[in-house]
Amino acid sequence: MKIALMDSGIGLLAAAAVVRRLRPDADLVLSSDPDSMPWGPRTPDDLTERALAVARAAAAYRPDALIVACNTASVHALPALRAELEPAIPVIGTVPAIKPAAAGGGPVAIWATPATTGSPYQRGLIRRFADAVAVTEVPCPGLADAVQHADEDAIDRAIAAAAALTPADVRAVVLGCTHYELVAERIRAAVQPADLPPVVLHGSAGAVVAQALRRAGTGPDPAATPAGSLTVLLGGRPSRLPEAALTYAEGRLLGAAAATH
Repeated sequence: MKIALMDSGIGLLAAAAVVRRLRPDADLVLSSDPDSMPWGPRTPDDLTERALAVARAAAAYRPDALIVACNTASVHALPALRAELEPAIPVIGTVPAIKPAAAGGGPVAIWATPATTGSPYQRGLIRRFADAVAVTEVPCPGLADAVQHADEDAIDRAIAAAAALTPADVRAVVLGCTHYELVAERIRAAVQPADLPPVVLHGSAGAVVAQALRRAGTGPDPAATPAGSLTVLLGGRPSRLPEAALTYAEGRLLGAAAATH
């Protein structure tokens, strides 16, 4: 079995690590184009063309499913990706985990890129799934870029700025950008009041991987062997995991598995 994941940068690591844990035998193809990120400020047409290029590079390896591990690309490019690749390759988009976060009763904060915060897409999800709870949309300028480059000081500044906009009584935080899942515990520490129960963080990696495995006609098997291969494509060219990826636990997990293959 082969699962491909695409993103502008290393935000795909969170979902890729989930695939590796659930199906260690799966061959992984990670396709990104970090030289073109961030995608958020780009026009929808420009973003779609870049997403198609990244997806085509992954599709050349004939995966059993393709995960669009990017919220922005899922918003703007998913119809075009599906029109080109399906039904030969199932394409699974990433949706912010607003529904499960709201099910806890709120209040809820949604951390997302400035381009996504307040967008018709996100507002529509809030109306559909979280109309009965208090929701605060929190823009996080610079956080995805800081995570991409493993810039520790910039990550701390961006998280602190977003935490200052997050109400103290929030009980759940939706991580509305896949890059944010790589620094989830740092986000939790920034928003957790000392005198209240733990804040619950809601990422998308687990749900999107579960859907990808279903679409690929299989399911979890953590004991599966042998270890699957890892193919990394940067701008369509075979490469190694970027050094910044190895600063995160998810990247180290993938790198270690690749080294023992």
